[in-house]
This record gives sequence, structure tokens and C-alpha cells, in this order.
Amino acid sequence: MREYELKQDILEALTGDMQKNALDFIHFLITEEMSFIRGKGYWENQLYWLVMYEKEPVCFILVNGTGEEEQFSPFTIWTDDSGSNWFEDASLDEVSKKIVWENVDICCGCGGCAQPGGKQKKIFEKEFNAVCITPIRFINPDAKTIACVKELVLLRKKDILRYER
Repeated sequence: MREYELKQDILEALTGDMQKNALDFIHFLITEEMSFIRGKGYWENQLYWLVMYEKEPVCFILVNGTGEEEQFSPFTIWTDDSGSNWFEDASLDEVSKKIVWENVDICCGCGGCAQPGGKQKKIFEKEFNAVCITPIRFINPDAKTIACVKELVLLRKKDILRYER
């Protein structure tokens, strides 16, 4: 089971509240019937995981990044929008919106974005420029932020189910 491998990565690399928050998030993902795929290519030598629902990407997790990815250590979660605008006008409380807005992923020119320099995106009713292909990035999220990320996962899941029918 892939989730077992991810849990092992977390237990070996993280400690204290960071470990507790990460394990809580993984348990939530499992409960929500997400699947886990270990990163390939560029990410193959990292503890990088793609989280999927119904064969659609939901988010990405990096545990204890090294090299160029050390800036995201010890624990980072990125959201995926897959070209959908699921987060544009979705309902989210003001506290969660503020957490999201503080973690909008501004393009850093790594080459991952289809449009160099990112693009303009509306994220929960607010416009941002130069947003990365992974629009929201949470580095070392605390318990309050993990609760917000869970809300985002549920919104993405709802988006996937809407287009599946």
C-alpha cells in the first residue's frame, strides 16, 4: 500500500507537531479515498507524492526535500487545479481564505509552468498575478493550516465528482 510508504516517510523524516499534522492529513486523505503515487522523473529521488482521487490529481506532498527542494523542507503540500477553476468562487470561510491567500504560490521560474512567469488567477474571489501551475503551496503547515488544506481537498474532490458524471 502506497499510503503505508508515505506514512513511513513521515515517521522517519518528521518529528513533533509537524509529524502529527502530516499524519493527521494523510489519515484524512485515506478516509476520503485518495490514492498515492510516488513521484517520478525530476521527483524520483525525493520523498514526493502525488495524491489522486478517481484518477485525477488533488495535491502533491513533499517530505524532507533536499537539494533545490530544501526550501520546502521538512513538509510541503501543493494544491492542483488541473486547469479547472474550482477555487475561483467556491465557498470558504474568511479565516481559511486568508490562509489560502497567504500561501498563493507565485511562479519562481522553475520551468514547471506552461506559461513562463505564471498566470493571472482568481483564488477565492481575489486576483493574483504570476501564479504557479500549483496555485497554492503550504510549507510546514500547522494544525490550523492543515484544517484549511482539508477544506481545499474536499472542494477539489467535489469538483472532480461534478465533472465525472
